[in-house]
Amino acid sequence: MSELAAGHTLLRVTRAGIDTYQQPVVYMHRDCEVCRSEGFAAMTRVRLDVGSRTLVATLNVVVDDRLGLDEVALSEAAWTLLDPMLDVLARVRHAERAASAGALRAKVFGARLDDAQYLALVQDVMESRLSDLELAAFVTASAGDRLDHAETTALTRAMITVGQRLDWGDGPVLDKHCVGGLPGNRTTPIVVAIVAALGYRIPKTSSRAITSPAGTADTMEVMAPVALDLPAMRRVVEREGGCIVWGGNVRLSPADDILIRVQRPLDFDSDGQLVASVLSKKIAAGSTHVLIDMPEGPTAKVRSEAAAHSLGSRLAHTAAALGLQLGIHRSDGTQPVGRGIGPALEAHDVLKVLRNAADAPADLRERALALSAALLDMAPGSNAGTGLERARGVLDSGAALAKFLAICEAQGGFREPPRAAFTADVPAPASGRIAAIDNRRLAKLAKLAGAPTSPTAGLETGLRIGDTVERGQPMMTLHAESPGELAYALEHAATLQPFVLGEVP
Repeated sequence: MSELAAGHTLLRVTRAGIDTYQQPVVYMHRDCEVCRSEGFAAMTRVRLDVGSRTLVATLNVVVDDRLGLDEVALSEAAWTLLDPMLDVLARVRHAERAASAGALRAKVFGARLDDAQYLALVQDVMESRLSDLELAAFVTASAGDRLDHAETTALTRAMITVGQRLDWGDGPVLDKHCVGGLPGNRTTPIVVAIVAALGYRIPKTSSRAITSPAGTADTMEVMAPVALDLPAMRRVVEREGGCIVWGGNVRLSPADDILIRVQRPLDFDSDGQLVASVLSKKIAAGSTHVLIDMPEGPTAKVRSEAAAHSLGSRLAHTAAALGLQLGIHRSDGTQPVGRGIGPALEAHDVLKVLRNAADAPADLRERALALSAALLDMAPGSNAGTGLERARGVLDSGAALAKFLAICEAQGGFREPPRAAFTADVPAPASGRIAAIDNRRLAKLAKLAGAPTSPTAGLETGLRIGDTVERGQPMMTLHAESPGELAYALEHAATLQPFVLGEVP
């Protein structure tokens, strides 16, 4: 290419200052010479080259004079990925067709993909060669049970291959994961504290909320920093035996983080992608023995015996294929756990359990003990059936609390969770006995109040199936960080009634 010709493709790089939520987007004026000569239009996939660095992004076209004809502006995600100097020149051209485009199209039309095709697809995901529209098509084509056992294993293996993998040396490395769908089920900080207090390694990477009012990372973050990098995570584990950090920052399965970004607004799940997401991160984190908590209930993520069996089989098959020791703990998913739903409210429940407070939620304590016991019984060399006694001993003695606080300090310092500035009770519309609880509606109300974006937002309730209520009695208390958010949640509370009332026997 001549210098003259090359100059037609060069634009000055500027920062747009626009948050596109991790999707790399660039902005060019419709009348700039590059747009016209290359035939660019809105949503075109373009490639930017700055020195040895390359970025593939989606183009948005500017039609007024807020952007110069010689400029290409980068969204925050694009700027982070390319990391250019301000006003440097970038060569802009059409992006090459993604190598996995054919495989993606085949999957959309119902074909089975093999190991090589999934690896190519995941590599393209990592290199931003697929647009969010294409990623949404893949997520949709994989929804439900559209990935078989072999495809699930292939996707999991591909996700592991393109990320980093930790090695903790000899000895067992324990971990647990909950498939989700149960508001307030924040057992991980308690389990990690118990297991680490007994001398086992348990480096826990957790997610932020995807479709829920709080992820474990969101809850932990109100008590201690969670955005640790890999060296910092390793230092915490070497010092205290365990950690609870945000998995997105350590990027052990970065392709999964990108797919989760697309899954979040779609608000539906794929069993195959769920298994690949969970197990790729566990294996990448160096775990050898993993316990899966699987709550089952009509409004949980796993809604039936058949669904639990199907997901359990898929998890077990994939784990065995990848050499991971896996246990599955089936649990009650018919009603929430604890009292709080939302990051800070769940953190208060966790601390009450660890502190052996008189008003600690008994269901959260017993569930955490049961999971700790099951995980301890999986550990090599343990005496089967002794896990519960060991777990209860370190919790009752205060050793689990001491270990949790030590982990928090190692991660950057412990802080007491805050409280929301605004609260309001939601009264019972009638008298009766609680016959059922809709977990999804409880979660939605907590999100309408501002969780998890507002850490102190959410709701509290101590009601359970079988309890009786009188008309006008508070059924739950909404928490919000502003009067507007509180009013918005209250407005919807009457129509999103999560408690199904029956006759008092």
